[in-house]
Amino acid sequence: MRLALFALAAAVAALPAWAAPQASASFKTHDGGAAGMAAISEGPSGVLLRIETEGLAPGWHGVHFHAVGDCSDEKFMASGGHLNHAEEAEKAPHGLLNPDGPDFGDLPNLYVHADGTGKAEMFSALVSFDGAGGRAALFDADGAAIVIHEAADDHTSQPIGGAGARVACAVIERAE
Repeated sequence: MRLALFALAAAVAALPAWAAPQASASFKTHDGGAAGMAAISEGPSGVLLRIETEGLAPGWHGVHFHAVGDCSDEKFMASGGHLNHAEEAEKAPHGLLNPDGPDFGDLPNLYVHADGTGKAEMFSALVSFDGAGGRAALFDADGAAIVIHEAADDHTSQPIGGAGARVACAVIERAE
């Protein structure tokens, strides 16, 4: 057992450092308070997000890419709906587990600990920064946001998996 743990630790230590983020997002709450950060890196087949949050209620929270990079209103409704096809007839229904989905905004849930902090690493093959590979573009004319909801996403119910109100929002910005 110790040898296996040593081998695992050595393998992890040999991995290259996580790629420098090419985009970032700062979460804020309804009162404008800081709620954490997201670092986003684009790879050849999608984007990798590293999310760290603070000050949120403990438990599972739905996380989605929203279609507009605007978190200016108190309830974060200016961020629009989930990132999805532009044409209404082509829009996919919500849900990573939906046989007819997912929409481009769907992401796994985030777990927040009793102290209000959460950390997650998520990958989405549904988006890219500029539309590479025919995926949805995060940096289109009106940008995009990451929204954290008050409850877990069940990944099937319409329109947002029962995730409830928007509790934190972050506009995605290119790294300088």
